[in-house]
Amino acid sequence: MKEFLLKGFEVELFTGLSTGEHVGVSASVANEFSDFVKEPDQRNLEYITQPEKQYKKLKELLLEPRKRLRDWLEQRNLTILPGSTLSLGDSGEFQRSDLSNPYHEFIELNYGTTVVTSSIHINLGIDDVSLIFSALSLVRCEAALFLALSASSPFLDGSSTGFHSQRWIQFPKTPKKVPLFQNHAHYVNWIEKQLREGHMCNERHLWTAVRPNGKKRPYQLNRLELRICDLVTDCDLLLAITALLELRVMSLMKNPRKLDPAKMSKFSHIELAELCDMNEVAAAKNSLDATLHHWMDGRMISCRDWISELLEDVRPLAIDLDILEVLTAIQEVLDNGNQSMKWLKSFKAGTSVPMLLSDSIKAMKIEEDAALNKEGCL
Repeated sequence: MKEFLLKGFEVELFTGLSTGEHVGVSASVANEFSDFVKEPDQRNLEYITQPEKQYKKLKELLLEPRKRLRDWLEQRNLTILPGSTLSLGDSGEFQRSDLSNPYHEFIELNYGTTVVTSSIHINLGIDDVSLIFSALSLVRCEAALFLALSASSPFLDGSSTGFHSQRWIQFPKTPKKVPLFQNHAHYVNWIEKQLREGHMCNERHLWTAVRPNGKKRPYQLNRLELRICDLVTDCDLLLAITALLELRVMSLMKNPRKLDPAKMSKFSHIELAELCDMNEVAAAKNSLDATLHHWMDGRMISCRDWISELLEDVRPLAIDLDILEVLTAIQEVLDNGNQSMKWLKSFKAGTSVPMLLSDSIKAMKIEEDAALNKEGCL
């Protein structure tokens, strides 16, 4: 197998001052750039990359909109902020980006600032609908690992929250209990029931770690969407996470009997869903330091060890596809910690949240410029 899957990203970002305070300009950005969309709260916005198979091109697609946004922001003495929550606040106030939009009103009234977060959604193109649901089960069972690699939200309103991913703890998963879908028919019937009973307001109102996606959900599907990751500002790490995700799905395609949880787990699909939810909470709390329960047999395993096992499992395929180097950023995170862990280490040593954010904003700009120069985008 030499053919990569199509991949695309939905990138949510916060904007604000170089000192880390949030300043909302999403409506203005959306008016300026057609590929940016405003979120209900004006402090964050989103851009979506075109589907692409090759990793080098993906990096360019991630960097180019950020370059345009950054240039626009700098003219207004603003910048892109790291982190996935309102690190310096104010989480008590919802700042509407469009007062005339009824959906924004619905979000404010029902969820408030619990949804005011930034994240990365990773989409993998899969044409075979039956494979989508096998992949969905596998990725749901391992979603906590991807959250642990990406965790970047330990602060809210200027204080440490006690979680490495405050975003995933506060975000209102909807509906509250989502099963592991056994097949397409199970998914369609379940979605239709949620809509009838008012647990979802439309077919997009499925806010879970991973979900099927397509032009006409729930009926026409062509991709898997991983939604659990915090914002990853380091493009090399984001591509490494994406490569691990793609390699796991490709491995499932090559050997479904070994990797399909429906075939290999000792648990029922109901028990598996509960195990996944429990692992997600543990990863949101302690990320790489979390103790998780393996989906195959429930055995306890450290998050770091599990990720290391996955890296070893996908290594032969990564070599075959000539993308082993893409995965190197994951090992660096395993060795040195994710963004939250680095921040918390400095915070416990006495560095204030504003200083941490200010330093990270500068580092992000330097890192981005270096990547743009390397890719020839400047």
